[in-house]
Amino acid sequence: MVSSAGQVAVGVPLALVAAAAFGASSVLQFRASQQVPQERAGRPQLLVHLLGVPGWRWSAVLAAMAFACQVGALSRMPLILVQPLLVSGLIWYVLLFAASRHVRPDRGLLVESALCLFGLSAFLLIARPTPGYGRGLNSFWPAVLLLFVLAVSVGLCLLTALRLDRRWRPLPLALAAGICYGVTAGLISSLTHLHLAPLAVFGQWQIYAVIVLGPVGVLLSQNAYQAGPVGAPALATITVTDPLVAIAVGLLWLNERIASGLWAFLGEVLALGVVASAVYFLARRAPHASARYGGKGLPEAPSR
Repeated sequence: MVSSAGQVAVGVPLALVAAAAFGASSVLQFRASQQVPQERAGRPQLLVHLLGVPGWRWSAVLAAMAFACQVGALSRMPLILVQPLLVSGLIWYVLLFAASRHVRPDRGLLVESALCLFGLSAFLLIARPTPGYGRGLNSFWPAVLLLFVLAVSVGLCLLTALRLDRRWRPLPLALAAGICYGVTAGLISSLTHLHLAPLAVFGQWQIYAVIVLGPVGVLLSQNAYQAGPVGAPALATITVTDPLVAIAVGLLWLNERIASGLWAFLGEVLALGVVASAVYFLARRAPHASARYGGKGLPEAPSR
């Protein structure tokens, strides 16, 4: 039996490799999104264009490697230890993005990315989410309610994106992508509670929802990258939204728990406030950072 210290000794490097691969994949995705025609949010033609870009195909390989390392890390350490390490992928993104442009990293983006890491880590440490064994998603009406909330949330994000100028447009698009990823994680978690044989999962509706939501999340994340000049605000929004939505699905549908009580609640709200502030400042900083990295600023690109 591997000791707890041994599990951590293996899990930490796996999580760090996952973060680095995640950051590198995101850099390649952002660069690819700037090389293809701009599409309206949600149109699958964007993915067709991106598949023709070699860098984007390599990003898919890196993303698969990051996911495999993440699964390996989570099998050895709890979420509250793994997720902060994974969020460091945002730092890797800023560093690798600057390296790809042969300039020094923008200090503002690094500080605000570190604030995202600090805020989410603090939330997880205070909330201490614990796994549950609820099977609410096996019932018809709870499943319908989850899909309804998902559709309304993503729809509102897309409507908001249409009304915002380009500086802020990546945020609702990235929020929609993060919601899709978070619900996907919740659905996968619900399947693990059933302890099914590998082929038996195809008799559950969740697996088909995952097959749809995965590509939708990828498409919306590429829309978010394409809409902004640097990509860091979009990546920060996705990185933070994903685990928070997964935790919300666990709390509301899978009988999971987080720390309760007045002080815990205040700490969680404060931590989330830090995260929201960091994402806001990242979005404000992005146009200035774009000029530093040799970008073109924020002209309105035509939609097709």
